[in-house]
Amino acid sequence: MSSQSTLQEKIQSRSATIGVIGLGYVGLPLASAMIRAGFSVLGFDTDESKILALREGRNYIGHLGDAMVQEMNGEGRFRPTTEFDLLGECDVAIICVPTPLGEHNDPDLSFVESSVHSIAEELRPGQLIVLESTTFPGTTREVMGGILATSGLEAGKDYFVAFSPERQDPGRGEGGDVKEISKLVGGTDEASGALAHELYSCVLDSVTLVESAEVAESAKLLENIFRSVNIALVNEMKVILDSMGIDVWKVIDAAATKPFGFMKFTPGPGLGGHCIPVDPFYMTWAARRFGHTTRFIELAGEINTQMPEYVVRKTMLALNDVGKALKGARLLLLGLAYKPNVDDVRESPAVTLIERFAELGAEVSYSDPHVPIPPRMREHDLSAYRSVEVTRESLAEYDVVVIATDHKAFDWDLIATESKVLVDTRNALGDRADSIENYVRA
Repeated sequence: MSSQSTLQEKIQSRSATIGVIGLGYVGLPLASAMIRAGFSVLGFDTDESKILALREGRNYIGHLGDAMVQEMNGEGRFRPTTEFDLLGECDVAIICVPTPLGEHNDPDLSFVESSVHSIAEELRPGQLIVLESTTFPGTTREVMGGILATSGLEAGKDYFVAFSPERQDPGRGEGGDVKEISKLVGGTDEASGALAHELYSCVLDSVTLVESAEVAESAKLLENIFRSVNIALVNEMKVILDSMGIDVWKVIDAAATKPFGFMKFTPGPGLGGHCIPVDPFYMTWAARRFGHTTRFIELAGEINTQMPEYVVRKTMLALNDVGKALKGARLLLLGLAYKPNVDDVRESPAVTLIERFAELGAEVSYSDPHVPIPPRMREHDLSAYRSVEVTRESLAEYDVVVIATDHKAFDWDLIATESKVLVDTRNALGDRADSIENYVRA
């Protein structure tokens, strides 16, 4: 029996062992979904504290909850480990590691390459390797394929390689509702694509097989470039309409009544999350390799990265209206996570706002019920900060409150009535804002 047939039979019978490399916001929900579908899962991560937490039934991703991990452990088919030499036991290895930007906004594939080298050392016939980490077109075939080829085995015959872009939506629901989000898969050859499609079809409600890994890689970038460009558009409209005295939120709601040709996007203090602030630069880098410029994409990036400065300027003007300067002012930032109701601070504009306000001399505090202590970040150090509780007494201590993230857990009535000056970047107060004194939309 061929390697392809053997692996296909294991997948169909759920006897295949799945290895998930990287147990973060993408890998952990995926591992949970695989276990619920009947597979056994080996979970790999270099962070020993994560492995210990998982073994003890604790979830370090707060919005997903401990119950998810306890259910995974209770099935008896989950083994979290730091021992990458166990990759040889896996019939499928799925890579879910970060793909950040380098110092000059160039792709940093070091985590992917390290993972693939670990796989190559243990590679055996009958294995499927899938990359889920977002990257530029050609990574799966050229970068991964080149490393795996050092094993001496033949791709498409002995082992199989595919790309299936992650489509995580933190806060969407319990476990991130991975099962309900449609998936793309593309192989580096026909057999690889077919096996990847077979695997994910056992786990998810909707899986689309595309003709190649490159199509799947490009589709992921297009999805997030589309969002980046449209968010930049409404951010630019916000600045323009504000100067005209027109409420951009009411304009967006009015435009959204059109049942065709318009998709609603909302402005904010900047882009957050791992995908939208990062992924467009993977395409601009790849385009330069082929002699192209990406003016449209780069312009959107410029607009979005300028939004924190716009919020700072609006805050300074709001304070000026009540006779105060930003320097020396006591400022409370509401929300550290990049989106509502999660604990994910990756690329959060709130982090940039804290640093910028502090640079300009404000005494800055933050409150986020989902992020009581800022996590370690590669490019930022907020280790001196701790979330403060929002109470009537605490709000009285601050000269200005800036809403960066509109968590449901915040008492918006209390915030509306007790804030001396309120700067709202998310339209969190909605129609109530009309009756609030010293309220500014930013």
